[in-house]
Amino acid sequence: MKIAIVKLSSLGDIVHAMVVLQFIKNHYPKIEIDWVVEKDFKELLEFHPDINQVHEVNIKKARKKKSLFLLINQLRKIRKFGSYDLVIDMQGLIKSALVSRLMLSPITLGFNKSSIRESIASIFYNKTFNYGYDENVIERNVALIGFALGLNVSKQQIEHKLPFLHSSQKHLNIDISNTKKNILLVPGASHKSKCYPVSNLAEFTTLIDANFLIIWGDREEKIMAYKIKEISPSVNVCDKLSIDSLISLISQVDLIIGPDTGPTHIGWALNVPSITLFGPTPGYRNSYVTKVNQIIESKSEVNTYKIDKNDNSIKDINVQEILKVSQDLLNQ
Repeated sequence: MKIAIVKLSSLGDIVHAMVVLQFIKNHYPKIEIDWVVEKDFKELLEFHPDINQVHEVNIKKARKKKSLFLLINQLRKIRKFGSYDLVIDMQGLIKSALVSRLMLSPITLGFNKSSIRESIASIFYNKTFNYGYDENVIERNVALIGFALGLNVSKQQIEHKLPFLHSSQKHLNIDISNTKKNILLVPGASHKSKCYPVSNLAEFTTLIDANFLIIWGDREEKIMAYKIKEISPSVNVCDKLSIDSLISLISQVDLIIGPDTGPTHIGWALNVPSITLFGPTPGYRNSYVTKVNQIIESKSEVNTYKIDKNDNSIKDINVQEILKVSQDLLNQ
């Protein structure tokens, strides 16, 4: 059997979807799995041993040129690798549903209209699955794959998953300490209301004797990183990292702390101790709490279907609470 999974973006969403690979392979060792992803995130997938082929599409370019033909041409190149028995859209957006349908599989499967935010996407599927949009995203992904392939995966199996991200980078030019605990801080996120105040992060670095590393992805996040360093000069601000290098770095640290964003979720994927800080987004939905992966939420009432970008309640999370959870994780 040959299947294609469509999960185009973003970093954290793809990470939350990739957990299904090990459960598929456990049940069907000989199945061929290809993955369709937007160009910017290909590196997240291309070193995974359970993926036969990673296909990139450039939705941004097609949208910018307002060209459906350009998208069709990209998919035509994918079809040269052979046909698929099943295409599964794990994203549930109009763009991913369209990509899935244009791959011309006899079965195109996705969530039904009541289970996704962009309900019109469901018209592109010829087989649908119902699972509440406000349910945990990781359990949603596993349930969709279970429905598609006849698998039964328990919550305990998800909790005790194997690490599932892979890097080609063994040695990084980054100051990893051999004598102190290495704590990685993630100051940035997709919008400001998800970001924990840099002054609080800087204060936190003074409360634990550890080697602190800070990562960033764009200009604004770089400014945030260096603001922390201005307050706490001993921290180490990393150079901009590729996704491949980021996976390698996170695999080597003792703890990662950040908001509801891709790099923090990579910690969960690698079974590295992590603390995810939640303000305007739902912690129960966007994370999977384990013995080593913890969350701290603000007291905000969150609407799962619509993020309030004016909700800055994440700033109310107490630094001492982060300190306590950190100490518990580092002492395990």
